[in-house]
Amino acid sequence: MPIFEVDNLHLHYLTRFKDRIHAVSGVSFAMEKGEVFGIAGESGCGKSTLVNGCMGLFIPPLYPTSGEVRVAGESIMGRTPDDVRRNVLGRKVAMIPQGAFNSLNPTRKIKDLAADMIASHENGANRSEIYERLRERFARIGMQADTVLNAFPIELTAGMRQRCVIAISTLLDPQMVIADEPTSALDVTTQKSVIRMIFDLLDKGIFSTMIFITHELPLLRHVAGRIAVMYAGQFVEVGTTEQVVFDPRHPYTQALMGAMLSAEPGQKQKKPVAIEGAPPNLALPIHGCRFAERCPVARADCVSTEQEIRTVAGREVRCAYAE
Repeated sequence: MPIFEVDNLHLHYLTRFKDRIHAVSGVSFAMEKGEVFGIAGESGCGKSTLVNGCMGLFIPPLYPTSGEVRVAGESIMGRTPDDVRRNVLGRKVAMIPQGAFNSLNPTRKIKDLAADMIASHENGANRSEIYERLRERFARIGMQADTVLNAFPIELTAGMRQRCVIAISTLLDPQMVIADEPTSALDVTTQKSVIRMIFDLLDKGIFSTMIFITHELPLLRHVAGRIAVMYAGQFVEVGTTEQVVFDPRHPYTQALMGAMLSAEPGQKQKKPVAIEGAPPNLALPIHGCRFAERCPVARADCVSTEQEIRTVAGREVRCAYAE
């Protein structure tokens, strides 16, 4: 049985004029224990909205339209926000956010922030025992426990703050972790150390399964076994890392690879090529392929006929002409 399943998930935002913006439309995937699943796509494609849906966390104006999310066979949809925070977040599914500084209260020490997280899930927990658990955990993952725990966020470097967020997010040993662009605000050297820490936690069994979200497809080559490319609220290509990075079949995946700078052998001499046009307005009905207006190989029926995801060359592609 898969440890994590998303089945035909539809999510929308409700504007003050009662218009629906369909931010995620019909996303489905399943993950086995121990898998690292990458999700890539440009800003605004629905990645972070999908994260909230995967955690069962719906804060207005975000609402679920339909679909199902299951962790170890148990649905996390339809629960109250308090139930989700107490029994799902941190225990079943934990998130590593992209903005560490925005995730840490600047007026409180790291140890107090971490202790509050544990206390919110464990009624009656003794503070002194919690602090001892924190010292053991931070030391176990290679951090200078006493120095870091007694520091305010402003006293730490950006990389150290991100490592603290990762440590706090995984304190309750969740079944799976969602890393939402955890390296986006860091320099290349710090990115490497943060990624190494995440995979150290995976190797030590602190969590077993991970979704890694980024807008950089080349980065996913080094961290994920399987990749989904997202565009305008839908998965347009899902396959192994080698398939998606080196043999992309969807025109958007090909364009996304061509628009990126890469230090990979044979790629670093290539100049990036911009993707012309703009994504569709998700508040309006879309009858055809969502990439059709920007696609260099689009045909007449692409604009008028909605494309279903299908198997092509061993991977799933949402394109009628992927062959």
